[in-house]
Amino acid sequence: MSNSSQCSADPAACAMIDACHETGVNLIWDRVATMMPQCRYGVQGICCRICTMGPCRINPAGKNKVGICGATADTIAARNLVRMIAAGTAAHSDHGRGVAHTLLMAAEGKGDYKIRDEVKLRGLARELGVVEKGKPVLEVAKGVALAVSAQYGQQEGEVVFALRAPADQLKRWRENGVVPRGMDREVVDIMHRTTMGVDSEFHSILHQGVRTALADGWSGSMIATEISDVLFGTPDPIRSRVNLGVLDAKMVNILVHGHEPLLSEMIVIACQDAELIALAKSKGATGINLAGICCTANEILMRHGVPVAGNFLHQELAVATGVVDAMIVDVQCVMPGLGDLGTTFHTKFISTSKMAHFATTEHIQFEESSALESAKKIVRAGIENYPNRKGRAMVPDVRSDMVAGFTAENIATFLGGKYRATYRPLNDAVMSGRFRGAVAVVGCNNPKQCQDAGHVAIIKELLRNDVIVIATGCAAIAAAKVGLLTPEAAEEWGGEGIREVCSTVGIPPVLHMGACVDISRVLMVATNIVKEGGLGTSIVDLPVAGVAPEWMSEKAVAIGFYVIASGIYTVLGSPLPIEGGPGVLDYLTNGIEKVFGGKFAFESDPIKSARLMIDHIDAKRKALGLPPAMYAPKGEAGAREAVAV
Repeated sequence: MSNSSQCSADPAACAMIDACHETGVNLIWDRVATMMPQCRYGVQGICCRICTMGPCRINPAGKNKVGICGATADTIAARNLVRMIAAGTAAHSDHGRGVAHTLLMAAEGKGDYKIRDEVKLRGLARELGVVEKGKPVLEVAKGVALAVSAQYGQQEGEVVFALRAPADQLKRWRENGVVPRGMDREVVDIMHRTTMGVDSEFHSILHQGVRTALADGWSGSMIATEISDVLFGTPDPIRSRVNLGVLDAKMVNILVHGHEPLLSEMIVIACQDAELIALAKSKGATGINLAGICCTANEILMRHGVPVAGNFLHQELAVATGVVDAMIVDVQCVMPGLGDLGTTFHTKFISTSKMAHFATTEHIQFEESSALESAKKIVRAGIENYPNRKGRAMVPDVRSDMVAGFTAENIATFLGGKYRATYRPLNDAVMSGRFRGAVAVVGCNNPKQCQDAGHVAIIKELLRNDVIVIATGCAAIAAAKVGLLTPEAAEEWGGEGIREVCSTVGIPPVLHMGACVDISRVLMVATNIVKEGGLGTSIVDLPVAGVAPEWMSEKAVAIGFYVIASGIYTVLGSPLPIEGGPGVLDYLTNGIEKVFGGKFAFESDPIKSARLMIDHIDAKRKALGLPPAMYAPKGEAGAREAVAV
């Protein structure tokens, strides 16, 4: 079993890992250890299983230089990679499809959902060509729902939201034929062209990967974010708490985990129901305590202030506290092993999605047409389970305060005020050198790396160099757990420029922008900076970068591709599975920059990773003719933190 300090940088997680090891409970880190060493062909992306003449394993230095059909290592690596992009795009885009369908139901008066942001709805209508002036809100909502739903199956033309990109960026995409037609169209294109006997030229394959990823970032994910705001309300900054210490042993603890807000929004309402609270008290509890795990946590955090129990690698640890009465899941990032763990600790593991069933769970189908009724039924099951707790509670007394809920819209409001919202103060801070630049820190946890260590070390190094940080998903939760999502963090960790600006405006130095699907908000922040003027004519020109220190999912691959295709230099904490294809590796870390403006770098050391991005930012500042950073970095470079188990 692994040493807990090698598994996680979070003291709450370490305490739970040690407790589980003492009682013989098997965790994800233990399963990683049994898998080592992992297959080098798979790691390098040169194992092909597309047809049954294989599997083929390529060894360029040995006798198997090509596959049975003649496919080279570059062909195989490119095919495997873009299939990951197709899967990631399908996952995020399906999220948007579900939200759009729910908007249509609300417009037709079906179910319990309402329109929460009419102003945003009408703005989207105008953008989508839906007549809204003088029309009732539900008629406008129906038109918007049908318009965004049509984007999925669109066969020709360009997805509407891609037109939001700066003109120079859109020109690059058009010149290279990668403006997406429709999300489903591009996913099918990848699956077709990567079957045996179709596309084998790796540049062609990779460019279809770019097109499909852009369909995610500039359409599917953007639809999910925009329509969620319409239905559930556009977030505003809100205070809350984070980490396992938000669980309460005296209350019925309900955890929501997954990615889609349709269920979790109704669970929030159900947990406030007087009848259900009374039922909980009749079972001996003092009330109902709702918290979240992973990106569902980010969704209800940023709109309701619901506390966050942790990120991806906390899901087993939360159950192991012995006080989680129901773990309610929908889709994505849910470990199948949770069901078995739940039987050890009493937790009722409840799946709710038609497409996500688990062998050892209770399935209570969540129906959007009777959403609140379904949510109450699910919460009731957790309450009924409260008397079945086993043994003593093990809740680490560890929690941190945070501020979450920033968006591309309310950043402008914070900077310019309600009646003169503008990005001008942000652009001016960058142009003067108070802010050196900006970095988006995003992505998952990966049990092959020390949980949160990479995220936290990189963010602290960026802040001391006056680089403002935007965070989403599990990365945002990692930052929150160490107090980086509070205004006070600017004083403790920021350089002089960070302290000046953040203290004046009253914002944290790390801006929480939601779930992983909400990286579309980051794209709009970059676009708004370009439109404000003074920092070039394209996202490519901006002194910005992106990093995913602990990525692990196919969704992260799709995100990485649409980010570099949008012109943003992106560092990954572990390589893409392409190192066995030398041409693919060179193109994605060098050549692709000439085409789209962004490229990948791979670096596991968090301080070196931060330095790569700072050097890139400085080079962009120089190219724009901007002065160097106004202030010297604060203190010494952060101590290196282990990132490998």
